[in-house]
Amino acid sequence: MQPEMDRDICSAKGCQADAVWDLQWNNPKIHTPERRKSWLACDEHRQSLSDFLGARGFLKDVVAHTPA
Repeated sequence: MQPEMDRDICSAKGCQADAVWDLQWNNPKIHTPERRKSWLACDEHRQSLSDFLGARGFLKDVVAHTPA
């Protein structure tokens, strides 16, 4: 197992689970169309984080997370 500081963890507040998903998004009011920012998500928080970004029109894609 990797040291704690090297783990990619879920972006949900307080969650320490390993990231499984990469939620790619941008805010069209401040980012160029090709720019992608990422939130990482565990299986449990994938839907709620996707819903949050989607409700604002920010979510562009959800892909499997590949650790660096």
